[in-house]
Amino acid sequence: MNFTWFMARRLYSQGGGARRASRSAIVIATAGVAVGLAVMILSIAVVLGFKREVQAKVVGIGGHIQILNYQSLYATELHPIAITDSLVALLEDIPEVKHVQRFCQKTGMLKTDESFQGVVFRGVDEEYDLTFLKDCIVDGRLDKRFSRSESTGRLVVSQKLAHQLHLTVGSRVYAYFFDSTLKARRFTVEALYATHMDEYDSRLVFCDYKVCHQLLGFETDQSSGAEVNLGDMDQLENASEQVVGIVNHGLDSYGANYTSPTIKESYPHIFAWLDLLDLNVVVILLLMVAVAGFTTISGLLIIILERTQFIGILKALGANNRSLRHLFIYYAVFIIGRGLLWGNVLGLGLCLLQQHFGLVHLDASTYYVSEVPILISWPLIVLLNVLTFLLSTLALIVPSFVVSHIHPAKSIRFE
Repeated sequence: MNFTWFMARRLYSQGGGARRASRSAIVIATAGVAVGLAVMILSIAVVLGFKREVQAKVVGIGGHIQILNYQSLYATELHPIAITDSLVALLEDIPEVKHVQRFCQKTGMLKTDESFQGVVFRGVDEEYDLTFLKDCIVDGRLDKRFSRSESTGRLVVSQKLAHQLHLTVGSRVYAYFFDSTLKARRFTVEALYATHMDEYDSRLVFCDYKVCHQLLGFETDQSSGAEVNLGDMDQLENASEQVVGIVNHGLDSYGANYTSPTIKESYPHIFAWLDLLDLNVVVILLLMVAVAGFTTISGLLIIILERTQFIGILKALGANNRSLRHLFIYYAVFIIGRGLLWGNVLGLGLCLLQQHFGLVHLDASTYYVSEVPILISWPLIVLLNVLTFLLSTLALIVPSFVVSHIHPAKSIRFE
């Protein structure tokens, strides 16, 4: 092994010898591995980043799990359900649960002198986590929490609705609610948000919990529902089973049935689309590994053929086929290693540039994000390097047997 390793290192340090074909083969093989790995790193980083951003937007508005009245699943207006402090405490005792927040929801209409638009008013209070909403604010400020005990007249609308209704921060707008009688409320636009998800931006506005609670005529302990937020999306299935065990098949104090759909059940089309991205990544990974393996095999065969005379001399001096196969496999390993090095530099460099400067932009109305998102997962990067190295090396075993067919007597005279 010491001999073959030493000879492989000496050959590699000479750049494949003086022959141009060998040098070109080394460059092409190195570039093939580098480009293949860089593309794989970029593919994984983009898909992970995209899934994280889209999931964060969907969960940011709807929560990981919702507690609702069973009748709400088949109705346009959410039915009341009793969500008491004791029930909230019980849900928050689940290890995977990070936070539980109640809300009231009422359909209505916003009207200005120029236009009108049907919207959904979501009433939230002090317990509502505003972190996601604040991150989506594009104009104005959301410094104060909404209130359960008073109606402040504050309203947060989407940038899309504001454009349709010609609203700006500070605008006053009337809202109308249609039940047995027509009810009107006046609001002041405090901030504009943009999630770039049409399902939310085209209809959802935020106001004080008390406004919707009064309009709906709910009892003190009744709400339209509650959102259960988890610390980790990967724990959704486990947490859902525990929530089901607590609330499902139970009745509240008013005789209403509880149900607890997960965010994946509420928006199956979005998560099915995200799952398809995983399949695309698998196809890209297979293609890039094939490219890396093919270029390395081609380079190795060229080097072996150009070193025919050298192989013949070594065989005449007593080297066996096994040691020569190992020599050229080690030689190719050096090429693969260098390709992996440059592939990491290229792939991670492009990821970091996009992550910090957002050089590549997207149509937010189609892709939900305004620029290509990047999420670098170091364990996956390490795993990708290891698998690429192993698969590329294993692919060299068969072509290395070409050495066995080279005869010393003929190859020493080979030109």
